[in-house]
Amino acid sequence: MNITRENIDALNAVVTIAIEKNDYNEKVEKVLTDYRKQANIPGFRKGHVPMGMVKKQYGKAILVDEVNKLIQENLNRYLTEEKLDLLGNPLPRAQEDLNWDAENFSFEFELGLAPEFDVTLKNKKAITQYNIVADDKTINDQIENIRKQYGKISPVTEANEDTEFTGVFKNEDNSIENTTTITLDKIKGKRNTDKFLKAKVGDVITLKTKSLFNNDHDLAGALKLSNELAEGLDTEVSFEITETNNREAAEINQEFFDKLFGKDVVTSEEELKARLKDDAAKQFAQQADQRLLNDVTEHLVENTKFDLPQTFLEKWMQTAGENPLTEEQAREEYAKSEKALRYQLIEGKLLKDNDIKVQFEDLKSHTTEMVKMQMAQFGQTNPSDEELEGIVARVLSNQDEARKLSEQLVSQKLLAFYKDNVNLKVKELNYEEFIKEVYS
Repeated sequence: MNITRENIDALNAVVTIAIEKNDYNEKVEKVLTDYRKQANIPGFRKGHVPMGMVKKQYGKAILVDEVNKLIQENLNRYLTEEKLDLLGNPLPRAQEDLNWDAENFSFEFELGLAPEFDVTLKNKKAITQYNIVADDKTINDQIENIRKQYGKISPVTEANEDTEFTGVFKNEDNSIENTTTITLDKIKGKRNTDKFLKAKVGDVITLKTKSLFNNDHDLAGALKLSNELAEGLDTEVSFEITETNNREAAEINQEFFDKLFGKDVVTSEEELKARLKDDAAKQFAQQADQRLLNDVTEHLVENTKFDLPQTFLEKWMQTAGENPLTEEQAREEYAKSEKALRYQLIEGKLLKDNDIKVQFEDLKSHTTEMVKMQMAQFGQTNPSDEELEGIVARVLSNQDEARKLSEQLVSQKLLAFYKDNVNLKVKELNYEEFIKEVYS
């Protein structure tokens, strides 16, 4: 057997596997012999069927099977030994004139090669790192929202500016169907608010997503879309109203505190504000970190230039999924996934070049902290080590869950790496200002 490679260019290559009779003949003969021992053919005793008859009936199928096994084993070994960094999987070239009656065969496979490139982290223009502060206005607004959430609800037949509208947003083309409750202070423009004020339960109103909410963040929540999909979305949606309610805010008293945190955990408005400020700071830090990760990712994709074997990848995408794609569908799929593929390559290079790894002990510690936080939410603030270890072991025994947690940990490590190595400028603002700046 002989395996050779021809590099078409820096991103494409063709591997040729030449197979001779002595590469496969012994295996084929052994399988045929085993078939002969087991064959049940009328007119012959078991194990005494003429070999010529066995070969005629099964020979070609066995030959094809054994040759394909040889190809797969040796191609995989070759790619591993050559340490080729591939995109997608090798694609066999079709052979219309393949003659299985011949003794020697030749097979060709197209390869898509990963590009070589450098990643520059010291960007000239600094990327904004947001520091979201929980100021008095943010905390007071949060308290008012919680008071409304725990307040008394009264159905109304005629809506007013304080009415809450519960209903279902729908748009089939964009796979939107979400039940939500909205208030008019989130809606932008008199034309839109008038539609709500004139409507009643059972009515369906038609709205344009562009400039429907004061910011895209609220639009994303109402339609249950990612912020990226909601940003700049310009389409029509229907909203079927199922409830119209007015809400009387709950009083700030011990009963209110107990509903939020449990009996006597918080006993004053000052303690309430301190607790909410601490919780908000943690939540805001997560949102700011996620935004930074998104912005650095976008910057790296836009500013790290390299070519991809597009033609090969489109061809590979036609057969890579569960359902075959047409050429046009594959082109569309490539266009949708190109940015993600580029970042996957950039991330892989950063992890390799900077020795950023997730060790099992890291994963175990990360999972333990996650379990502790989840247990604390249900009032279990002091679990035993034995109990924790048992839960962590069960979580990590689930391969999908372990992979998801590992990806979270990689993101955390990359975020810390970016904070140390990317040119950043810190901008401090409150949550309302952050939402307006980032999502408007």
